[in-house]
Amino acid sequence: MLMGGLEQATSGKVDVLAQDLTRLSEDSLARFRRFHMGIVFQSFHLIPTMTALENVATPLELAGIGDAMERAEVELAEVGLTGRLRHYPAQLSGGMQQRVGLARALATDAEILLMDEAFSALDPLIRTDMQGILLGLQEELHKTIVFITHDLDEALRIGDEISILRDGEVVQQG
Repeated sequence: MLMGGLEQATSGKVDVLAQDLTRLSEDSLARFRRFHMGIVFQSFHLIPTMTALENVATPLELAGIGDAMERAEVELAEVGLTGRLRHYPAQLSGGMQQRVGLARALATDAEILLMDEAFSALDPLIRTDMQGILLGLQEELHKTIVFITHDLDEALRIGDEISILRDGEVVQQG
């Protein structure tokens, strides 16, 4: 995930919002991610000892956002989890856990949403449902979403612009 600054570039630079991420210190990079990017991972990355509400509110609190719990509730409602606020990750299905991850990424109102194979671990029905939720949110929020997938059908359904990479090179774009 070069674009999120989670992996180091071996050459060149990574420009995001007029910032070369390869030149930022670890602290500056963390601050940049905290305020400009929401990231949704394939493996959810939820804290198992925190409820869904706490998982979404904690990054907001760390960023110094005052109404963290209220914003977390709003984002969880956006992804259809109003009735699951006090549930722990182990009490949620994979699709619900991914909704918590999506709510957490959206909560900071970052300009960019990075989704790294976000739906690939979900079964086909839940995956289709999550794609629909994402498309609905995109229609409402108009965010820049970088959606990484190996599934061409998923890319065609979700993407406005698609780039196909092979061995680190863009081989097709449109």
